[in-house]
Amino acid sequence: MEKIKFVFYQENDLWVGWLDEYPDYRTQGTTLDELKEHLKDIYEDLNNGKIPHVRKVGELAVG
Repeated sequence: MEKIKFVFYQENDLWVGWLDEYPDYRTQGTTLDELKEHLKDIYEDLNNGKIPHVRKVGELAVG
């Protein structure tokens, strides 16, 4: 099973979050579990080409 990191916070009655590698694609849920399910859906769409022009975050070694 692959694991990916995500960022989340609670805002009033909603949980808001995004995948660490794809910060442009945010979603929400009424529970943390619902948010996780929505994040899984976004991950699938991003990796199956259903979302065009996907921007990613990379890491660069300098110096």
